[in-house]
Amino acid sequence: MSFYWIKTNKLIKHLFSNYYWDIPNKENKVYLTFDDGPTPEITEWVLSELKKRNAKASFFCIGNNIEKHPEIFKKIIDDGHSIGNHTYDHLKGWKTTTAAYLNDSLLCDKQIKKSSTKIIPSKIFRPPYGKITKSQSAQLRQLGYKIIMWDVLSADFDRSITPEKCLQNVIKNVKSGSIIVFHDSIKASQNLKFALPKTLDYLKENNFIFDVIY
Repeated sequence: MSFYWIKTNKLIKHLFSNYYWDIPNKENKVYLTFDDGPTPEITEWVLSELKKRNAKASFFCIGNNIEKHPEIFKKIIDDGHSIGNHTYDHLKGWKTTTAAYLNDSLLCDKQIKKSSTKIIPSKIFRPPYGKITKSQSAQLRQLGYKIIMWDVLSADFDRSITPEKCLQNVIKNVKSGSIIVFHDSIKASQNLKFALPKTLDYLKENNFIFDVIY
């Protein structure tokens, strides 16, 4: 498994200050995000858990998955969550030319607009794997996108960690303004199904407010 930060280092945030790593606020708001959907059963389960607790989140969707599962995508929107661009083919920016990366991202944008039941009021983008070049980032930001990274990574995708460790990754590191990453994917589902309900309950019990990113 590749190295990754659970709690993003302050130096990284400073060096890449054009990206959003957290959203400071005085209302104790946190920002749950879900990458890689829509995925049958998994995304629908996530939506159910969120609805039980009246929690809102931001979903960074893969264009190809939107095209395959438009009804699940529409349910995300209808439930009041925000939508972000996660490229059409889940590209790794460091291994993709700027032109190809931009075209793939715009293809995802077209699919979002085509499949939406209402106008999407924001342009937020998260690079798959958190890997994006300066040129790719600059061109996307010129198009009006905000590059959304994270403050806390659950690491639910890592099958070498226990579900309890996934939970602790979040609750030991969350603070007001944290952008938290989960994945509504098959790969992450075992850790996700353990950690998400407990995370939601912990956040509510500790008076955090769930908000979406626009």
